[in-house]
Amino acid sequence: MADAPNQQQPTQTAAPKTRPTPLGIYDRPKSEGITGIEITALALSIIWLLGAGLFFLLMPPSAGTGDAGIDSLRFLMTMLAIFMPVAMIWVAATAARSSRVMREESQRLQAAIDAIRQAYIAQQQGRDLNNEPSVARKLDEIAAAARKTETALATFSSRREAEASRPRPPLVQPAAPNDQPVLALGTPAGDMTPPLSTEDFIRALNFPETAEDESGFAALRRALKDRPAAQLIQAAQDVLTLLSQDGIYMDDLRPDRARPEVWRQFGQGARGRPIAALGGIRDRSSLALTAGRMKQDPIFRDAAHHFLRRFDKTFAEFEKTASDGEISALADTRTARAFMLLGRVAGTFD
Repeated sequence: MADAPNQQQPTQTAAPKTRPTPLGIYDRPKSEGITGIEITALALSIIWLLGAGLFFLLMPPSAGTGDAGIDSLRFLMTMLAIFMPVAMIWVAATAARSSRVMREESQRLQAAIDAIRQAYIAQQQGRDLNNEPSVARKLDEIAAAARKTETALATFSSRREAEASRPRPPLVQPAAPNDQPVLALGTPAGDMTPPLSTEDFIRALNFPETAEDESGFAALRRALKDRPAAQLIQAAQDVLTLLSQDGIYMDDLRPDRARPEVWRQFGQGARGRPIAALGGIRDRSSLALTAGRMKQDPIFRDAAHHFLRRFDKTFAEFEKTASDGEISALADTRTARAFMLLGRVAGTFD
C-alpha cells in the first residue's frame, strides 16, 4: 500500500507532456529524415554516374593534339557533362521536398484556422464562458445594468396580476334611497375617470425605476386606466422584454437628442430624411443584434411593428397639446429610446 502513491506519481506528472493537442495542429513539425524524394534522387545520380563512367571508359582514346589549352577545355566539358545532370537532379529533389513541406504547412495552417473558428463559435454560444474572464466581466456588467429594469417589470407584472384577480365593482351601482340611480343609462365607468395627466403619461412611459418606486407605479396604474396609453405601454413592455433577451437595455443607450421641432414633424406625419435626427441610437452592437433579431424572429418582428404603430398613433395625439419641454421629457423615456432603436432598424428615418 505504501508503494501505491509512488507508482501513480509518474503517471500524473507525465500526463500533461503526452496529452495531444487538438488535431495535432499546434505540434511542432517533425523532421522526416530521408524520404522517397531523396532516395529517388540518389538512385538517379548513381545511375547517371555509372552510365557516364562507363561511356568515358569504353570510349576509344582520341589522338592528342598536343595543345594544353584544348586538352583543358575537353576535360572541363567532360566534368560538366558528368556532374551537371547530377546537380540538376538534386535541385529538382530539393524543389519537390520544399513543395511538399509547403503543402503540409498550408494544411496545418488551414486546420488551425478551422479550430479557431470553431472555438469562436463555441464561445459565442456560451459553452466556454467560464474560461473567459473578460466575457464573465461583461456578463456581470449586463446583469447589473439589467437588474433595475427587470425588477421593475417583474414587480409591475405581479401587481397587474394581483389587481386583475381582485373582484371589480359593478358598472351599475344600486340606487341610493331617495336619489336618482347612478349610471342609469349604462355609461361605461372608464368615461367617468378623470383624464390622464401629461406628467403621469410621461412617467408611465419610462416605467418604474426600482421596485420601491411608488410614484412610478402609481403613475403606471393611472396610465393603464387610459385605453390608448395602456395599449402603448403594453406594446412597449413586450418589446423591452424581447430586447432584454439579447442583452439590450434602454438604460445603456445614450441617443443623440433631437429638437422638439423634429418630434413635432414626426407627429404631423413626416417620415424619412426630415426626421432622421430621431434615429439617434449609435450603439452598433445593439443595432446589429436588433437587426438580426428582426430578420430571424417573426414574433419579435411583429411585436416591433405593432409597437411602432402604437407609438406613432399615440404621439400624434400627444404632440397636439404638449409643450416643447414635455416633448423633450417624453423623448428621454425608455419607451422613446425603444422607438428610436426599432425605428432606425425598421427604416423609419431613411
